[in-house]
Amino acid sequence: MNTHVHPATPPSTHDSTRIDDLRISAVRPLITPALLEEWLPVPEAAQRLVEHSRAAISRVLHGADDRLVVVVGPCSIHDHDQAMDYARQLKAQADALAGELLVVMRVYFEKPRTTVGWKGYINDPHMDGSFAINEGLEMARKLLLDVLDLGLPVGTEFLDLLSPQFISDLVSWGAIGARTTESQSHRQLASGLSCPVGFKNGTDGGVKVATDAIQAAQSAHAFMGMTKMGQSAIFETRGNHDCHVILRGGKQPNYFKADVDATCGQLRAAGLREQLMIDVSHANSSKQHQRQISVAADVASQVAAGDARIMGVMIESHLHEGRQDIVPGQSLKHGVSVTDACISFEQTVPVLQGLAAAVRARRAAA
Repeated sequence: MNTHVHPATPPSTHDSTRIDDLRISAVRPLITPALLEEWLPVPEAAQRLVEHSRAAISRVLHGADDRLVVVVGPCSIHDHDQAMDYARQLKAQADALAGELLVVMRVYFEKPRTTVGWKGYINDPHMDGSFAINEGLEMARKLLLDVLDLGLPVGTEFLDLLSPQFISDLVSWGAIGARTTESQSHRQLASGLSCPVGFKNGTDGGVKVATDAIQAAQSAHAFMGMTKMGQSAIFETRGNHDCHVILRGGKQPNYFKADVDATCGQLRAAGLREQLMIDVSHANSSKQHQRQISVAADVASQVAAGDARIMGVMIESHLHEGRQDIVPGQSLKHGVSVTDACISFEQTVPVLQGLAAAVRARRAAA
């Protein structure tokens, strides 16, 4: 017998428009990661390259490989063909120096902005404020597959918390930037990522936020996220033990031996491996792109002197040096960064050769 009593008059639908979505101007559909992967699947050769390069970076982190990991490439990607031109040239150098350097192409699609500005290839691929994000995700994944097809592993910064589901299966090394290293959400994300992850020191130069981040990322976490099928879900992670610090400078540069010593002291105190990567750009070059060359030379001299704690270097490099603004209606110069200024590829080659020579000297001194 049904004892449920229906009310004589149904209650009116509650009006939440006074308090909900007051500052949302539009909601558009988002492609699912699973659909994008169906359109752009991972070939077997690319899968092997990602697996092998991740394992090689892990061996460097755990002291089983004495090569330097060199993450090098444009500050940001804004053009597919120019990125591939760069990748082909970098691949030749990566092969020539493979005995000393484990070269990973920097393929950055998301740009953190201090105030406002172009947010990157995924967010606004046409650089016109159209925010064609679905198209940007497809273009980003296609570029990663094309770079992998050359035999070159890729690294990127993880800024948005959902976008990794669309591309992280193709990434061999990931970075968490200076502005997000302190973010609990990004530490949780890193704990579940399948690739090694570098945490940058804070924008003020403080290293403790990065050592705290490594400890957090090594731990298991549970958090809300989106599955490959586009469903909201609770993710439980195992923790990531392939994390490291990236020194990128702060109020002053921090690439000198004294800075390496101080950072390793903090790592030791936290019970972490005494190893780090040095970003020769950003505050370490005082935002002067050509200074990357002299900073890299200083780092190379430390490596050549036998310092095994330096496990990697980051370099911002493009086809041509400098930077340019995005101006509506105005053509962009070929192969020049639209975010931070970069050194040219021609200037990059001797930097890579110098780092390789430093590794050979470190081996000879061991």
